[in-house]
Amino acid sequence: MNRNRPGRHRSLRVTAILLLTTTLGFQLGSSSAAAQSNRRSAVVQAVESARPSVVNIHGHKTVPATDQYATDAKKRVNGMGTGVVVDPRGYVLTNYHVVEGVRRIQVTLGNGARFVARLIAHDPATDLAIIKIPVQQRMPVVRVGSSRDIMTGETVIAVGNAYGYEHTVTVGIVSAQHRNVQVNDTQSYNDLIQTDASINPGNSGGPLLNIDGNMIGINVAVRVGAQGIGFAIPVNQAMQVAARLMSAERLSGVWHGVIHEDTFLNDKPAIVVRNVQQGSPAYRAGLRRGDVIRQVAGKTVGRGLDFECAFIGSQVGDSIDCSVDRKDEPVKLKLAISEAPNPKTKKALASTQIKDPVWKALGVRLTKLSIEETKERTDKFRGGLLVTSLDEKGLAAGEGIQVNDVLVGMHVWETTALDNVDYVLEDADLSGIDKIPFYILRGKKTFAGEFSVSKLR
Repeated sequence: MNRNRPGRHRSLRVTAILLLTTTLGFQLGSSSAAAQSNRRSAVVQAVESARPSVVNIHGHKTVPATDQYATDAKKRVNGMGTGVVVDPRGYVLTNYHVVEGVRRIQVTLGNGARFVARLIAHDPATDLAIIKIPVQQRMPVVRVGSSRDIMTGETVIAVGNAYGYEHTVTVGIVSAQHRNVQVNDTQSYNDLIQTDASINPGNSGGPLLNIDGNMIGINVAVRVGAQGIGFAIPVNQAMQVAARLMSAERLSGVWHGVIHEDTFLNDKPAIVVRNVQQGSPAYRAGLRRGDVIRQVAGKTVGRGLDFECAFIGSQVGDSIDCSVDRKDEPVKLKLAISEAPNPKTKKALASTQIKDPVWKALGVRLTKLSIEETKERTDKFRGGLLVTSLDEKGLAAGEGIQVNDVLVGMHVWETTALDNVDYVLEDADLSGIDKIPFYILRGKKTFAGEFSVSKLR
């Protein structure tokens, strides 16, 4: 009996050790799983969601040599930058300076695939461009957020081709808003987002993301000689420019005749019809100024870019279903696509199109800002109208008004809605008055000017 006890004790000890090991293993495994969970932070998830839609751009361009003795000498330099996919068919938004003068635009996707893209359209004034990648499969598109509710101090993430290191990620905060930056003698930017997330050469054209992984800006500039200061174009502004660059007429040679504008209704992006060209498909279909476009070809649209992209690939004669809200009532229409008019016909139509009184009188297109958006700039006003487009030969431009200015008043009236401006232009009693004052916000500063009444009407 006694001879069996040592073996029994050894067996008990072995069992105890195995139980302890198993328990410790379970605890260690649980700890490892918890650590793994904690490591998947909001930043990690934001980067993972956006990364497939970010592309890296390389190329070569010829620029003037810096040799003071060689007046006509030129040198070949390497160019690099970043872009974001805005349409699954391979359309990419980037900065124009990234692809300007580049004959062979080389693009690398997140999975390492390489393509040669072509320049589709560009806008030097805003330094934005659209390039096209010849892909066969549909590409993941960046999730577009909003720059209207950006908070100073919130976490932001920059993704880009920094110094040629592809898909570099940096994190920081929104340092300030509404910055105007003069980059060089020929290029300036207005109303930029300032961030301390590291933005280096090669980041240009890449996305500035919020913590949810939504793009709120296009990285564009680095302050020379400064550390921790970078800038991005607000995404709402960039998307409006992208819509013009990717118009159905430009990309598919078809014509719808809608002049639209991005706005926000109930804090959600929306497309408002600001004008309809007479004789156009939209005119024949019955679209009207003030309609809010909700669906095109069965697809929900929230921005002008969505609207234009819905027509890519359409053919002359195609009938496109459209759904709009008209005075809060749903209206369904069929828009029969026609061929884009030639320049002479377009000029004639422009002279007979249904006139937007604000564009006709002032040469500006305006969109409403909320009280909260206006208070981000100043507490003096109860809202305003953001200048989104400008006729360089119009009355407003002649008086010094610029894109991204906010019109907050005309004469004795606030301008918190488009109807306020329509009233001043068409119904207000201005008899005996030669000039009326107007008031704008530029950044956080208020400026005043005067409109000649005889030129308003």
